[in-house]
Amino acid sequence: MTATVFVINGPNLNLLGEREPEIYGRETLADIEAAAVAHGAALGLSVFFRQSNHEGDLIDWVHQGRREAAGLIVNAGGLTHTSVALLDALNAFAGPIVEVHLSNIHRRESFRHHSYVASAALGSICGLGSHGYLLALDALAKIIDRTHA
Repeated sequence: MTATVFVINGPNLNLLGEREPEIYGRETLADIEAAAVAHGAALGLSVFFRQSNHEGDLIDWVHQGRREAAGLIVNAGGLTHTSVALLDALNAFAGPIVEVHLSNIHRRESFRHHSYVASAALGSICGLGSHGYLLALDALAKIIDRTHA
């Protein structure tokens, strides 16, 4: 049986490729999704990829993931630094969570240095651009495989 991984993307990530490409790169979110779905399939994972500019949508997807996903990848965008509600939802998820950021949040403005998501995640990948999503899938594939072995 194929394990499912939810990839949840927050506000403004729909603007990838257009918004501050010097920070976030020129790939679109659709490009990242296609790469993640293909990489997930090669790892034996089904990838459910979503983006919303609304906090409640992200929380609803985490809740849905409690029933349907073996693991989560979360790039919460700006909600990373502000959302206790998203943190509470993530803390209710029993599986492994990997936090991803395209840019290195620790080399940016000081308000970006704190991540609420990080306290719910097994690990964080930041500053490696879209490749971070693939690395997160690699990590989750190994963790999920160990858990189900």
